[in-house]
Amino acid sequence: MRACLLFLILSLPVSLVEAVTFQAEIDEASWEMETSEFSCRLRQTIPAYGTASFEHQAGEAVRFVLTPTQQQQVRGSARLVAEASQWQPGLAPEFLGVVRVSGSRGVIEVPAQLAENMLAALYKGMTPTFNTDQWYGAPELLKVGVSAANFQSAYTDYLDCVSGLLPANFRQVARTAILFPSGQSGLSDATRQRLDLIATYVKADNSVQTIYVDGHSDNLGRRLLNRDLSKKRAEEVTRYLVQQGLPEDRIITRYHGERYPVVPNNSVENRARNRRVTVRLEREEGSTL
Repeated sequence: MRACLLFLILSLPVSLVEAVTFQAEIDEASWEMETSEFSCRLRQTIPAYGTASFEHQAGEAVRFVLTPTQQQQVRGSARLVAEASQWQPGLAPEFLGVVRVSGSRGVIEVPAQLAENMLAALYKGMTPTFNTDQWYGAPELLKVGVSAANFQSAYTDYLDCVSGLLPANFRQVARTAILFPSGQSGLSDATRQRLDLIATYVKADNSVQTIYVDGHSDNLGRRLLNRDLSKKRAEEVTRYLVQQGLPEDRIITRYHGERYPVVPNNSVENRARNRRVTVRLEREEGSTL
């Protein structure tokens, strides 16, 4: 019932229901770009409210974050509507979805698909607007709009940045487990592709100081032979990484045989998980890429 009432209230003409509105005027709306191989950020300041930011991390989809300057301005949820801009009289609004407000700060994080829809609306000149009936905990209608003024040129820069992003981010390559068939140490095509991804990232991120390569085996067979097999597996991975251009002096290669299983060696499936080489990246302290 509450949701229905909120929908009806927010659907009323502005002449009947006045809302507290935050949005940059046409002559003050601007977009700032922050670009790198690791992320693209397209940001607009919303006067007296906070910042609106499209954030695209390498290897991930775009997301949108609306961050208020003052905490607890909004809570609960908000309706996201693409409204007609001042220069689009008569254009009908488009309902995009309902988004949740997270945390005590009142930050709104919009998932990938809705963020893409917001970008499309902005490119068409429309104004994505967050509507809620709570402002600082009081029953006050609130509208926060992201202005489409000057957006198209900024969007071109954003697309250029996205096209230059790395294929993965640090979190996606920081720890990798490479599995091996029983008794084998050769690299599969899929393994080489994964190692190529790791090498591409490490060559771009100077904060990666050390690459740990650790070889393991299951417990089938003699312990000394398993130790030797884990050594061969680790050395094969290290050799390939060096061939891809990573400096050998930054790679620490170790081998452990059957000593450190990730799961008990009590089934075919578990033994397959233990026949592995782990590749772990370590960055310098304080790095935030």
